[in-house]
Order: sequence, then C-alpha cells, then structure tokens
Amino acid sequence: MIEMRVAGIALDAVTKSPIVLLKDASDRRALPIYIGQDQAKAIISALEKQTPPRPLTHDLFVNLLQGWDMSLEKIIIHALQDNTFYAILCVRQGEAKKEIDARPSDAIAIALRTDSPIWVMEEVIADASIPVDRDADEEERRAFREFVSNIRPEDFSQRKGFKTGGEA
Repeated sequence: MIEMRVAGIALDAVTKSPIVLLKDASDRRALPIYIGQDQAKAIISALEKQTPPRPLTHDLFVNLLQGWDMSLEKIIIHALQDNTFYAILCVRQGEAKKEIDARPSDAIAIALRTDSPIWVMEEVIADASIPVDRDADEEERRAFREFVSNIRPEDFSQRKGFKTGGEA
C-alpha cells in the first residue's frame, strides 16, 4: 500500500465533473478519482477547515465515531473495477477493529476531518495513476538499467550465505 494525500479538487475539462486528486509523498504519482458535486464540497470544506453551523453528513459521522469512543485508523482505497473505485474505513473501538465499506469520496472526506491517513493499494495505483514527474521516472529507469548492466556474477558470491558453482 502507498500512503497518499489529497492534492486538491479539479474539474474535468470536458465533463466539468469534479475530480479529487491524490498524490504520493514524492509527488511522482497522482490518482484522479471522479466524484460528485456534494462530495467535492465536503472535501473542500474539510481541506479549508470550515466548520458548518450544523453538522453535515460527514461531520455527523465523525461525531458518531467520537461519541462512541471510536477512531478512524485509516482509509484504504483497495480496488478498481469497471471504472469504479472501492474503499474501506478501518475503524477501531478499544481492541475491536472493523472495516466498513465506503465510497472513496466519503472515506476521503471523513479521513480529512479526522486527520487519518489515506492508503491506496499498489495495484490500484498501477491501474489508474498518472505520472506527475516524467523526468524523475526516466531518471529512475536509467539508474536501474545502469545498475543492472554493471552487475557481475562475483557480486553475488561476495554476499554472506551465497555459494557459487557446484558448492553445497
């Protein structure tokens, strides 16, 4: 899993649909997730630390967690099927832990309100992320190719526990 953070909300240029943009810690990968208008407003209000005069749905959920001495340990965006992302809330109450199914947009809105980490499974990132820093990606590939091209068989025999040839 890779921890990500909310980089912001954008609008799709063609459809004008809101997109929440998650980025990894190195700002090398971005994961765009299309969301609804209401969820975009909920995420923006959490990012801007706005407190409504009366609790909205996500605030109510956080109030319920707090009222029952529960904590949101993290959210995990764990799957992408037919262009739909799936997430869970990892909730703890004392020693008891539960995973609660949630839409990623709702999970993100709640995570922001509770300062909980946002995690994404590697396979989801592999399937749906977009590269942010192509130059850094290419530099990493070049460095790896150079490393591999300079490996010699004796490099492995110098490691403790490795035997070469027919040694048993």
